[in-house]
Amino acid sequence: DADMKLVAYKVDTVCNLGAYNSGYAQPIQSDLFAKVAMGVYDVQNIALRCKAYYTTTVQIDAYRGAGRPEAIFALERSMDNAARKLGVDPYELRRKSFIKPEQFPYQTAISDTYDVGEFDALLSAAKVNADRAGYAARKAASEAAGKLRGTGLCYYIESILGDKKENARVVFEDDGTVSLYVGTQSNGQGHETVYAKFLSDQSGIPVEAIRIVQGDSDLIAWGGGTGGSRSVTMQTGATLETVATVKQKFAAYLGEKFESEDVDFDDERFRIAGSNETPSMLDVAAMARVDGRSDLLDIHEQFRLSDRSFPNGAHIAEVEIDPETGQVTVDRYSVTDDFGNMINPMLAEGQVHGGVAQGVGQALSEHVVYDEDGQLLTATFMDYGMPRAADLPLIGFETRPVPSTYNPMGMKGCGEAGTVGALAAIANAVADAVAPRGVSDIQMPYTPSRVWAALNQGKIAAE
Repeated sequence: DADMKLVAYKVDTVCNLGAYNSGYAQPIQSDLFAKVAMGVYDVQNIALRCKAYYTTTVQIDAYRGAGRPEAIFALERSMDNAARKLGVDPYELRRKSFIKPEQFPYQTAISDTYDVGEFDALLSAAKVNADRAGYAARKAASEAAGKLRGTGLCYYIESILGDKKENARVVFEDDGTVSLYVGTQSNGQGHETVYAKFLSDQSGIPVEAIRIVQGDSDLIAWGGGTGGSRSVTMQTGATLETVATVKQKFAAYLGEKFESEDVDFDDERFRIAGSNETPSMLDVAAMARVDGRSDLLDIHEQFRLSDRSFPNGAHIAEVEIDPETGQVTVDRYSVTDDFGNMINPMLAEGQVHGGVAQGVGQALSEHVVYDEDGQLLTATFMDYGMPRAADLPLIGFETRPVPSTYNPMGMKGCGEAGTVGALAAIANAVADAVAPRGVSDIQMPYTPSRVWAALNQGKIAAE
């Protein structure tokens, strides 16, 4: 509108269903895309059209983001393109349409409800984190060296998915240790560290006495699984419920044993009115075992989530391009996230780094190629360009948490957020770098040959 506020958004997508029907190809490219299609902007007028085609290629399936990176890419590329055409600052254009803190809880156009958010304040913090004030000097230095420099912003929001219930089982073993049975499976995220620390914090049981049991269907009858950035939020919720039951049952047992009606737990030990005894949970478990109370040594509870949380944040990238070769170098990258409350910030940062690496890989080099007969041509890492450590700068990472109201710990998932924000940040930076040369669009991946051809298309046509 006249005030540069976004009032409507229309997006057409082309979906690859592969050679046959599946349970994931359709919803990933339609339903999951739609969940965050309007991002963090206060817009109720949205039109989304998906055209789906069966092809002779592999179908789309879930992989770190599953529809949300694509939706945010389309939206945030559109925001930067609009800012460039209107001649306004891309940060300020976004601010004009942000959902404001007083509008929460906010129902989106597709009827999801965002519980909390401070998007404007987070973007201000992100600008400082990225040293945007120093960008002009860095751009001038690049130009003096004969290089092109561009910066790109992506403000993403992510929708947590997966089963809204999860189980936890706490077993006090004969050897004095504790086993925590969980319904998720870690495959590199560091869940074992987080789960053990959380149980220790809630129960006073030493971390070294805790064993995490996962991924064994002979021992775990049911679990919601790992996916949709749900694991830590759901499993800590289930653990919290189980520990609460342990506390209640142990307090009742101690009340009977010591003939006291007032038994409390102070995060590490039970306090029994009328007694000098201050047993820990492990002490109470040992007493119960001696007394034959095996019913107290194996406790199981299920947690149900009221609704799913929405992590969000700002990715800011700077790229430098050699116009002689088309080589794109990611020179700077910073992330400012709102993950709500975190148990282990270092592991969360690691998740973001991994997600950013995957996003950078897709933006710069990864490309699945088939021939006309449907034969895969990029079937090995000799042909498929995976990102390497040398392709990434040090990644600045900060958090500005606004705790979620949808779960007892105020958490928001972080497993997929890095990828969701990375694609558009890199794409916008590349577009910003080549815009002064009259290049308006380059298709991903931004390989040297593609970038060089785009920069030299006038020369090539003349020749």
